[in-house]
Amino acid sequence: MNPKALILRTAGTNCDAETDMAFQLAGAETTLVHIQHLISGKVNLAEYHILAIPGGFSYGDDIAAGILLAIEMKHKLTDALNRFVEDGKLIIGICNGFQVLVRTGLLPGNGTSEMAQRATLAMNTSAKFECRWVDLATQESPCVFTKGVKARVYLPVAHAEGRFTAPANVLSELETNNQIVFRYAESRYPNNPNGSDSNIAGICDATGKIFGLMPHPERFLTKWNHPRWTRISAKTQDPGSEEGDGLVIFKNAINYITANLL
Repeated sequence: MNPKALILRTAGTNCDAETDMAFQLAGAETTLVHIQHLISGKVNLAEYHILAIPGGFSYGDDIAAGILLAIEMKHKLTDALNRFVEDGKLIIGICNGFQVLVRTGLLPGNGTSEMAQRATLAMNTSAKFECRWVDLATQESPCVFTKGVKARVYLPVAHAEGRFTAPANVLSELETNNQIVFRYAESRYPNNPNGSDSNIAGICDATGKIFGLMPHPERFLTKWNHPRWTRISAKTQDPGSEEGDGLVIFKNAINYITANLL
């Protein structure tokens, strides 16, 4: 039996196919599911081991990025989400999905089943959409998805509201609990493309089983996704490897489920 990953989609989602492929390459059995099928009960979230909320512009990012999908999940899928988390299953949110997880309160989490927003992803300090490849510094954390990931990772970003910001006490909590998973390797623009507090590019909850990040690991699955793959060097990627920096994130999720829940 392979781990089962549910790739959530709704109006405006546009990275679902890539995320689906990432989990397939990692060894998962995947299903693309519209949120209305979860709400109606046509699809049961409990039958899956991994929930992935991909990138895009859910509901056109009306009001704020990810907020409408977050509200829908928070108020119509509360019991299903809480049960999923209590069962020790995995959740990943990428870009718009990260915005959703933060706005539901699933990230950074508060140690209870009550979902309350404690941080946000605000407009980039450049006040424009940023699309480029960036270097990330991997941090020591309990994150299941980044176990054994190399110290420096190269991934693309594409967002307008990616500036992670939170009150000082929440930032302090993230530091104390090692919940910061990735930081932009350099603090100055454009290497930090959005001006995030503490150069934060991705965080997890205290258990390490819920993970959100603004960069797109599903866009670097093979070396041929690299923007300079014809001139690749050991500085950016192992020349002998055909895997991109992002694939290990999905493989780690599959390995965890296989070892612990199957």
